[in-house]
Amino acid sequence: MYLLFDIGGTRFRYALSGDGKTLQESVTVPTPKTYGEIVEALEGIQKNLAGGQLRSVGFGIAGSQDKEHTMVLSSKNLPQVQERPLKKDLERIFKAPALLVNDADAAGVGEAVRGAGKGHAIVVYLTISTGVGGARVVGGKLDDSAMGLEPGKQIIDQGKTLEHFVSGGDIQKRYGDPRKIKDEKIWDELARFLALGLHNTIVHWSPDIVVLGGSMILGDPAISLDKVRGYLKEILTVFPKPPPIVKAAFGDSAGLYGALELAKQHV
Repeated sequence: MYLLFDIGGTRFRYALSGDGKTLQESVTVPTPKTYGEIVEALEGIQKNLAGGQLRSVGFGIAGSQDKEHTMVLSSKNLPQVQERPLKKDLERIFKAPALLVNDADAAGVGEAVRGAGKGHAIVVYLTISTGVGGARVVGGKLDDSAMGLEPGKQIIDQGKTLEHFVSGGDIQKRYGDPRKIKDEKIWDELARFLALGLHNTIVHWSPDIVVLGGSMILGDPAISLDKVRGYLKEILTVFPKPPPIVKAAFGDSAGLYGALELAKQHV
């Protein structure tokens, strides 16, 4: 049995897989505000497990990690977990091997292996949500990196990042709740800035397909992919044809499916 987590700045999601292929019904709650509350939540989950030995715990969480994947070093939206002994606590609580992975990496693997990127050798996944993260998946496995991949931190204009221009967290600061934005000029501007970020990502990572997920893409209202494709076609001139730009297939479950695949690879 595998226990899978997908933890972001606002939502704490987990599920079990008994067969290593399918997920039992997931549970979603607000992300605890302190590290102590996160540990308490994990201990509560352990107590409620209905028997069965865990083979592995796959723990997708927002933020960059140390090279050994034992802790989160930096997380804009989860400062409460920074430099905390997360892997050690997971293995202590659940008495099973734990794999700590960036949440966007987990979702990228889920979409590449089972979702919208299935059948493509090189898949780039970007999540446009509270923040912006992403992954490059080659042959169903995460691409190697020395310090992790942070496409949301690329500089777009005047020292400001892609995350600044299109993430839900930053849009909230400038315009209020994105779900209540009706001005089409704002959504058009978001599509243009996202296209700029995709241009840079594509020329660096050269993918067969780009899969986009997160609330700013899958929500309602959302950034228009048709407009993103239009802007990208105008600015991406180095390649004869842009790769397909598609929506994620799994939505909120992508990170859990990816955590399952990575946990299986880890075991």
